[in-house]
Amino acid sequence: MTVELPIKKLSDYSIFAKEDVDAIFELGKELKGLKVVHVNATAYGGGVAELLMTIVPLMRDAGIDATWEVLEAPMEFFNVTKKFHNTLQGADIEITDEEWALYEKVNEENAKKLNLDADVVIIHDPQPAYVPLYRNSPNTKYIWRCHIDTSTPNLKVWDRLTSKMTIYQKALFHIMDYVRAPFDKIAVEFPPSIDPLSPKNREMSHGEMMEVADRYNINTSKPLITVVARFDPWKDLFSSIDVYRKVKEKHDVQLAIVSAMAKDDPEGWLFFEDVLRYAGTDKDILFLTDLKGVSHLEVNAIQRLSTIGLHTATREGFGLVISEMMWKEHPVVARPVGGVKIQIDDGVNGYLRTEVNDLADAISELLENKTKLDEFGKKAKEKVRRTYLSTAHVRRYLEVIKSVVK
Repeated sequence: MTVELPIKKLSDYSIFAKEDVDAIFELGKELKGLKVVHVNATAYGGGVAELLMTIVPLMRDAGIDATWEVLEAPMEFFNVTKKFHNTLQGADIEITDEEWALYEKVNEENAKKLNLDADVVIIHDPQPAYVPLYRNSPNTKYIWRCHIDTSTPNLKVWDRLTSKMTIYQKALFHIMDYVRAPFDKIAVEFPPSIDPLSPKNREMSHGEMMEVADRYNINTSKPLITVVARFDPWKDLFSSIDVYRKVKEKHDVQLAIVSAMAKDDPEGWLFFEDVLRYAGTDKDILFLTDLKGVSHLEVNAIQRLSTIGLHTATREGFGLVISEMMWKEHPVVARPVGGVKIQIDDGVNGYLRTEVNDLADAISELLENKTKLDEFGKKAKEKVRRTYLSTAHVRRYLEVIKSVVK
């Protein structure tokens, strides 16, 4: 399925990062008319879809003939690829031969269905990783983009999956800690980005924010700790609730758990119910999801209404929700995992802590020191402006594309 895309203009981003925009236009002149296709599992829910909704239109504006294709697959396929996701992050789960066969069958079917006639095809994550195997396209260059923390994968699954992935010219990972054979010779460190002009990150008026606060019963007279995360065991939302309860012993605070239920994550519904039960009937724990009409604009408002961001994931590919919160001038207190630890500079624009008590103490320290809270927030926004905006991301893509076609 081809995804319908909005029109975005690089010139609109010059106010944030003119140097990157100028570099993109120069690269665009060299690559003008090149056909590039991105392929992933779903057009909505989760960070990859959000990224592509900005990256692909900006590539187009640079002169690239860029499109975005999404797999067509039954729910059974996504149950299997969720196992892939978990095992590539280290889970000890058995994937049966029948499940492998389904995975390969769906990839083969999509190789025929999707519009992949292109100079460069960029495959995102494990779900469509085998699509190129079933294409007879010797002139196409293939790039694999991995958005998962593969630092300590289940090697049985990793080795079986990657043994057939020799067709790729480049493999892109958030940080080099995730790189393993057979990609060590072709790997590129490749952090993702946020779109400062998207509904989730654009500036908002006070009135817009207050309307969201009223709609979702957010008490603006109390500090708000916000977690933005999918309902996934790796996000450890139980610890988020534990941290909040510890902070609550000293401060009258609220906790917002903000999430979207992604199409390719059937396990998320079960986990959602477990977290709801764990939270109990505490009225200061707010579950704000797309089931209640929370979309990107509402997430933006909730983050701006927040006092501090919290992230308790035990594994995290990158965690763009960290950069989103930092862009709104709020520090984030988080576990130092995956890409989180390169976004937060400990003791400068947030805190990196592992244990529940230490996470809670770090939040309490910031709540008790308004000057430090504000100072951390300003430094957080500047870090994102320099490093994690869409323009830097598009520039990196065009540099990699140039390297494989030239």
